[in-house]
Amino acid sequence: MSRLIKKFSNQSILEFDKGKFDDWCIYHKLLGKERYAPKDIQYFTRLKKLSEVFSPDIIYNDFLEIYEKTTKEINISVLSDITNVSAKYKNYALQMDIIFTILYAGMVAEENKAKAILKKRIKRLGMHQLLREGYTPQVASIFSKGKNWRELDKECLSRGF
Repeated sequence: MSRLIKKFSNQSILEFDKGKFDDWCIYHKLLGKERYAPKDIQYFTRLKKLSEVFSPDIIYNDFLEIYEKTTKEINISVLSDITNVSAKYKNYALQMDIIFTILYAGMVAEENKAKAILKKRIKRLGMHQLLREGYTPQVASIFSKGKNWRELDKECLSRGF
């Protein structure tokens, strides 16, 4: 059974529902279109483009504000904060609202996954690589695939988180 995360100004929605592995799959449903599960490569590619318009540091720091507030539960005030933070991106406000909300939902999902040891830090690692280290979206989006948690934990710790 799907669980609404947020409805956006363009009437699209983000929701949790059953995926291949668990009930924490994130789906984005655009008005009049089939819902889809956003992939890291998709929103990392968009963030990389947006980091050419806005400083990568601004985007990363806004992400960190959301990261710090992320727990196991979707919090209405955090969703509101995301919309408010996204407003400063002017013509890109809706895109940023959607992307930051996808990232937030992804971190909430990671916090709830029983076997996820790194929890939300795995999203921070990808964002750090993308926006602070200049990794391509392709590399940042698959960096953790096939690596064990100890190796990824070292990667996180070496970056201070």
